[in-house]
Amino acid sequence: MRIETSKRVVLQLGFLIIALPDILGFFGLTAREPLLSLSPASEQRVLHLRRHQGKTRTTSTELCNMLALHRKQKRMCRRGRGMAVTLVRATRLSALECQHQFQHERWNCTLGKYRNNILEEGIKETSFLYAISSAGLVHELSRACAMGTLDRCTCDESKHLENTKTWRWGGCGDNLRFGLKFARKFLRKARPPERDIRATVDEHNSGAGIRTVKDNANTTCKCHGVSGSCTVSTCWLQLSPFKKVGNIIKSKYEKSAKVIVLPNQATGTTELMKKAEASFSSFASPFSAFSNDIVPVKKSELAFIEDSPNFCRESPYSPGTQDRSCIKGENCDSICCGRGYNVQKQQVVKSCKCVVIWCCEVKCKQCVFEQEVYLCK
Repeated sequence: MRIETSKRVVLQLGFLIIALPDILGFFGLTAREPLLSLSPASEQRVLHLRRHQGKTRTTSTELCNMLALHRKQKRMCRRGRGMAVTLVRATRLSALECQHQFQHERWNCTLGKYRNNILEEGIKETSFLYAISSAGLVHELSRACAMGTLDRCTCDESKHLENTKTWRWGGCGDNLRFGLKFARKFLRKARPPERDIRATVDEHNSGAGIRTVKDNANTTCKCHGVSGSCTVSTCWLQLSPFKKVGNIIKSKYEKSAKVIVLPNQATGTTELMKKAEASFSSFASPFSAFSNDIVPVKKSELAFIEDSPNFCRESPYSPGTQDRSCIKGENCDSICCGRGYNVQKQQVVKSCKCVVIWCCEVKCKQCVFEQEVYLCK
């Protein structure tokens, strides 16, 4: 049994290594460290594993060592079977969702050095990265429990649900309780001992991402009985699709607030404050600790402390939008930053003239079509 389990883990790791982008997604835990990334030497090791897949026995421990984690986080990564696989999946899930959400905007969630530089700044885009990465971590951990990837948890353990019967009736809930507990502990291990405004804002945005997953989990029930009667009902917890989570976090990004940190003399803690909605137009003016139009930031909101750079031209934060494709009549003016666009003809091969063959087969021909592509100047 142990041999079969080890083989399954090795195959999962091998698939993930092949499926990973050339550079893993860089999502920050703190202003100084990435969530999951590979050092240059480790990236070469991944490339070696790709080329020699099947000849090299990749282990979870090896992958945990390759990931740029803090010492205590590496210990958590090695602690159980399947944890390394889950962490890598969480990173990839978040990276792909970020690119999906911003594919038609000036900043398109570029990987690599640009994202690393963005994580050094306290801008709106950084707030999204923190939120989507923490959300992906909770989502993937909770799902991994239900899928049996992790040996440290099982299906949903919520006390109010009839989980003793879920396996019997074919229902297996996502273990959100484990996902929340592990993710919060895992993120806490990376926090610096000193508390500055960046650390406070980053922690807030990570919490907003976690809260988004939690608030959008649903209880799913299934009835069992003779002739469709509901004599027995089993229920389990089910997370919303991560696409929905990504949409909600993107909406929070659009409404994110520029903040400052003020001391709360009543509690002895610091608090993130923003301009009230009515006076948001005067946001550029200096904050006043005694102003009545400053209100606390909600835990579900995203926050930032610096204005975003210009993503139109190449900079340390973006490759710029030159040669980016756009959709005529929809976003070309925005993405091309008013520079206009060039039109190119491109040939694409698509299925056509499809015929249904009795009973259950569809045969299509491959046709060449010519389409116009609009590229920013």
